[in-house]
Amino acid sequence: MHKIYAFVDIVVESHFFDEVARELAKLKNIEELYEVTGEFDIVTLISATDIEEFRNTLKNEIMKIPGVKSTVSSIVLQAHKGPKCGD
Repeated sequence: MHKIYAFVDIVVESHFFDEVARELAKLKNIEELYEVTGEFDIVTLISATDIEEFRNTLKNEIMKIPGVKSTVSSIVLQAHKGPKCGD
């Protein structure tokens, strides 16, 4: 079975940043987690077996972490280069 992947960009309330990063790192579906500059504070790569698992991770795990203000998700349609190309 193929997994689906999505990049989730997260805006965090600044005084909760460290706590949010720690809580995100605990989630089993988050494969990569980066603190970044620019419009967003954190960028994650999430894997899921299907869209329902992705929805649950986003709605019931990420969005419920205190300090998470908003998210923007991008579902990966095809990987052309990188570690996920062989999956």
